[in-house]
Amino acid sequence: MTAESQNRNLETTASRSGPQSVGRILSILEFLASTDAGATLSQLAVSASAPKTSLVGLLAGLTEEGCLRRDESGRYYLGPRFITLAMRAVSGREFLKLVHPTLSALSSQTGETAVIAALNPEGDMVTYLDKVESTNSIRYSVPLGENRELYCTVGGKLLLAFFETDQLETYLRSHHRKRFTDTTLTGKAEIMAEIKKIRREGIARTSDEQVQGSSGLAGPIYSNTGDVIAAISIAGPSERMRANAVQNEQFVLRAAEECTKVTGGIALEASLPGPGRTN
Repeated sequence: MTAESQNRNLETTASRSGPQSVGRILSILEFLASTDAGATLSQLAVSASAPKTSLVGLLAGLTEEGCLRRDESGRYYLGPRFITLAMRAVSGREFLKLVHPTLSALSSQTGETAVIAALNPEGDMVTYLDKVESTNSIRYSVPLGENRELYCTVGGKLLLAFFETDQLETYLRSHHRKRFTDTTLTGKAEIMAEIKKIRREGIARTSDEQVQGSSGLAGPIYSNTGDVIAAISIAGPSERMRANAVQNEQFVLRAAEECTKVTGGIALEASLPGPGRTN
């Protein structure tokens, strides 16, 4: 067989297997989008018209990338990464319109800058999507569309806390963590302890972790499948944030609940993944 014919055979194989995999992925996503109950491997095999053995690797890859999530019983659901991408591509603008009044009210109630943030498409940074800045002369400010680290920003830590176990392990293993200040948490053990606290209490806190003199609070916004798809947060000078911490935490939690409600989401206990789950 000549090199030219070998190349033609490789191209033919790729053209057949590539679209087949894409078609199966689309069938899986469409099926899961049509149900809130998730699906077993057998159900997905039927929906994709494919043998179960050929889907195992595909499902594992989609789960590892955060496009799907798998519960303890083995059922598959749409994952936070896919939901976030769908939100941005299809209804992101509508989502932001729905939550903006709550964002504005939160800024007025607390006197601090309020922000809506979500994962970036790669799933390893947090992106600021909308904000209402404080009217105080000394305030926290951040450009919209900017990507920041997950492990040391308040919105990022909130989103990181709701990663699936495998996704979290991959992030902690592969993502370089720079120490921005003396109080930046960079060690795996201390980050895991912080994640467990966030999952237990339902709120994220930072104090001088990325920017010295700036602190924040963040609460989760849930999708209609119980996945955390965004964070609503406030940030401001650390001294002022510490003085108003108790009341501000209540304002942030109420705002997160309101954003979940107005966008049709639902907070599920089962959305707490891995370690730190409470009963």
